[in-house]
Amino acid sequence: MSYQDILKLDIHTHIIPEHIPHWVEKFGYSGFIDLHHHAPCKAKMMIGDKFFREIGHNTWDAEVRIQECDMDGVDVQVLSTIPVLFNYWAKANDALETSMFFNDHIAKVVDKYPKRFIGLGTLPLQDPQLAIRELYRCMNELGMAGIEIGSHINDWNLNEEELYPVFEEADKLGAAIFVHPWDMMGANKMNKYWLPWLVGMPAETSLAICSMIFGGIFERLPNLRVAFAHGGGSFPASIGRIEHGFNVRPDLVAVDNKVNPREYLGKFYIDSLVHDPKVLQFNLDLFGADKITLGSDYPFPLGEHHPGKLIESMGLSIETTEWLLNGAALNWLNRNLSDYK
Repeated sequence: MSYQDILKLDIHTHIIPEHIPHWVEKFGYSGFIDLHHHAPCKAKMMIGDKFFREIGHNTWDAEVRIQECDMDGVDVQVLSTIPVLFNYWAKANDALETSMFFNDHIAKVVDKYPKRFIGLGTLPLQDPQLAIRELYRCMNELGMAGIEIGSHINDWNLNEEELYPVFEEADKLGAAIFVHPWDMMGANKMNKYWLPWLVGMPAETSLAICSMIFGGIFERLPNLRVAFAHGGGSFPASIGRIEHGFNVRPDLVAVDNKVNPREYLGKFYIDSLVHDPKVLQFNLDLFGADKITLGSDYPFPLGEHHPGKLIESMGLSIETTEWLLNGAALNWLNRNLSDYK
């Protein structure tokens, strides 16, 4: 077997419908994303009159995605919404409506191309009971593999007791959870150099991991399948400091969970999106190949433009490469390789 023979499953890709309702007009307050299709195959994501990002048709057109996947040798993409569309800040019932809209769209794409795409839903997590209701619909009616959530929910970090019932229900339903940074900490102090994306995002992911570890989420729900974006952000490089803090100030760190944070390495997943072979090798040594999944952040510029190229460039064994390109992802998603061949 060669690298070219290994099925390539990318867990970290984002999608948006080509057209979005004008939520501002319907709900009567601002903050929601609008799409302005200002040129062929291009659209501007706008928040009111503020420009957020320009996107191309590969962000919404499934056929274009498949063409680009074929060019890059990607067999399957896991689809999740763009984090700016979480709408956690909105009124809960309005966020439920937007979540249902985005989830229905993803489900339709997956239903049309079931061997090329797998869906993750989004939830109105500012209201955990509504979130559980939509989680149930995602899993039992839409046939999704799990959900994508943010690195925090407004003022709640992921350890907050209000969110625990959602994790508990995800565990019962067998839902995979993909944690993606959003609404980056300190963004108001990082107005230049794209620093919220370069500094804030890795910190947000470490915040999410530490919150779940120290909050005892993994201890209470040992079978919960959670993957974190961007190679775990700054967490892997900080584990020594995190463990040292746990050891020297347990009165501050170990208040909700008495287990050393290092014990959780290998008990959750991270994606491969680190852009550096030495960092990926470090993560392999730290987590193991069976807990690292291919993730590209397609179709955005901070992603890996040729998904899997870093993995394939490192001269890893076929067995390790297979874990990274599909094996770990299939375990996380609770899917079978035969379903996509």
